[in-house]
Amino acid sequence: MAGAPPPSAPPALDPGADLQVGPRTDRPLPRVEVIAPLDVPDATGTAGGVGGVSGLSGCSLLVVPVGRAARGEGTPEHAPGDDDGGASDRVALGAGSAWAATAAGLDLVEVCRLARWRAAAGTSLPVHGARLTGDPRDGDGAPVRLVLLGTGSGSARDLRRAGAALARTARGLDRVATSAAADLDDDGLRALAEGLLLGSWSPPRTGLQDGPEPAVRTAVLLGAPSGHERALAAASTAAAATWRVRDLAATPSSTKTPVWVAGQARALAARADVAPGSGTLEVSVLDEEDLAQRRAGGLLAVGAASQHPPCLVRVDWTPASSSPPPSEAGERGRVVLVGKGITYDTGGLALKPRESMVAMKTDMAGAAVVLATVVAAAEAGLPRPVTALLPLAENGLGAASYRPGDVIRVLDGTTVEVDNPDAEGRLVLADALALADAELDPELLLDVATLTGAATLGLGRQHAALFTDDDALAAALAAAGEATGERVWRMPLVDDYRPTLDSEVADLRHVPSSPAPGAGSVTAALFLREFVGQRRWAHLDIAGVGRSEKEQHEVPRGATGWGARVLLRLLEDLA
Repeated sequence: MAGAPPPSAPPALDPGADLQVGPRTDRPLPRVEVIAPLDVPDATGTAGGVGGVSGLSGCSLLVVPVGRAARGEGTPEHAPGDDDGGASDRVALGAGSAWAATAAGLDLVEVCRLARWRAAAGTSLPVHGARLTGDPRDGDGAPVRLVLLGTGSGSARDLRRAGAALARTARGLDRVATSAAADLDDDGLRALAEGLLLGSWSPPRTGLQDGPEPAVRTAVLLGAPSGHERALAAASTAAAATWRVRDLAATPSSTKTPVWVAGQARALAARADVAPGSGTLEVSVLDEEDLAQRRAGGLLAVGAASQHPPCLVRVDWTPASSSPPPSEAGERGRVVLVGKGITYDTGGLALKPRESMVAMKTDMAGAAVVLATVVAAAEAGLPRPVTALLPLAENGLGAASYRPGDVIRVLDGTTVEVDNPDAEGRLVLADALALADAELDPELLLDVATLTGAATLGLGRQHAALFTDDDALAAALAAAGEATGERVWRMPLVDDYRPTLDSEVADLRHVPSSPAPGAGSVTAALFLREFVGQRRWAHLDIAGVGRSEKEQHEVPRGATGWGARVLLRLLEDLA
């Protein structure tokens, strides 16, 4: 309407507190204490002349591990006609269980059988009525409840799930103890601790009503292996990075504008726990005027209709030295991570249905992943330089919206014919990838994006779609994914589909011409490949894994934080 005032942005919530994401003083990661070796009495409960476990002082809960026994081991197989219906599932009681059974006056094997509980990884079984006693030497004989924790096969995946189950069981408590860490190697301990820390997250909230109970304040690991410090530090760094991704992705878009995310990058870099003298962590921002000077047409077109202008954030970790010495191949080259940062996606003129817009505050998860990863790399003191690029824009709807049929020019000069304004992510990534190739000379270039629904249709929500022409890089990412539980599945870059991106009026189309070959995640990756030059490159489409409809093990409902741990593990392996 003529003469109407311009629209104003909705006010941000909690302006004094919204510049801090991830663990903080009022919302910390659980503290992990280690008491080793595991000091438990013998079966009669008289070892050391006391009747309790050292380390239970102040604890309200003891969590004892129970695994799935291999056939021929563990509990006897029940004959047909037993209460469990003849099931052949067996359990293997873990460390601390013999004392717990004696102290509680219970047959824990029978407890499992009667409950039909099979110790599947990530499950727990409260032993109702069991009350243990803390060690009198600690000055505390208060009763301690007993919970059995399923550790499955004892694999890293199962231990991570067990750790998450421990976190759920202990939520709201001040101090709990577990013997699940006893006899684990470094990888097993890291997985258990990661699960505990990841499962302790809950989304930040505002309002008058209280949210979920806070995470357990302290978890005591009884009998953790010697040399545990490195494994626990790695778990803490990885979990803190994932918390940051989840917090960023879960923040409402009424607060989370491109400028707000840029402020988050500065705040995280300023607060990062970087060892003095280990290197520098620096942030720079290209605003709308800078982007126009560089002719970053992808970002400018996508962000044109929003009252919140686009920007491009660069975060650099530069280690002080390359120690230990680099390999014979020469100095360690820079790794550049690019993350899609659409702070809200309406679909533009290709307006999404309401149902499809609900989760679109998480459409900047890729940018959150690469930001958290570079900060974690600095905190871990990794010896390889790492840069994160965050192309940030809001794909709004208005008179300035870019249109089907428009031709835009991205940062490297390539002209692109627009067909679908709801395929905006690949346009902002094109600018950032072109900048990385032209200015940063990366040895390795990776991008992360909630890019295509086709990736979800093909792989569901358990694997990210991985695209690369580099077999060694694919293998390294697959190994990092298996180690962290953030799994990837390599998809083909089908060159036969590339001609469908040819345009009659520009250098490229950003989506295939009709008739399209299908395989939307493949053609999106082929488009991105046009902007990486001759670099070693991989693309991770996290549309399926970046958000979840339900809580499952260490993965929460909503923003999952997927990607920071797998990229951090890759960087550790490369170092």
